[in-house]
Amino acid sequence: MKTVQTTMSEDTSRSEDARLQAAIAGNAAAYDSLLSPLLDPAFRLATVVLRDRTEAEDAVQEAALKAWSRLHQFRGPVESLRAWFLGIVMNECRMARRRPFWSVLRLASVEPGQASAEDVAIRATDLARAIARLDLDDRAALFAHFYLDLPLEESAKLLGLSLGAAKSRIYRAARRLRPGVEMQEVMNR
Repeated sequence: MKTVQTTMSEDTSRSEDARLQAAIAGNAAAYDSLLSPLLDPAFRLATVVLRDRTEAEDAVQEAALKAWSRLHQFRGPVESLRAWFLGIVMNECRMARRRPFWSVLRLASVEPGQASAEDVAIRATDLARAIARLDLDDRAALFAHFYLDLPLEESAKLLGLSLGAAKSRIYRAARRLRPGVEMQEVMNR
């Protein structure tokens, strides 16, 4: 049974390597087949980092174009293509945050009527709000490792850090997240 599974995984790996080589040679269909499964995680990453759906779509589209133009620079096994592409998405998100649009003051949304104490407590302990208070790099580290379920090695590549630095960033970001959530719970009691 193991030899059948091993042979199947080797065949899959060979076909992915062949598609990668075809994409590098300029085959758009091969590139599309490699990129398609990566678009959803890339969009989710961009949405978490930018907190704006339209900006996230633009960042992923720009990243896909850049990845296509730089595919010949990709070095490594096809398994690391996801981390490589998500790294490009992350860089696009960083560049989007530097544009003048992000310096514009956004007004808070107006909430209708009085909320019950239970509604206030639920909103105050909302994990998304606590994550939103973290800086960009901490949000990206938590999202890559916990939400996208990337192994530490891929998270490190995505973040552009060494393995040890990625572990530290994820740990520190999780520690920074905890007091904010606990503080909100205590303040609303």
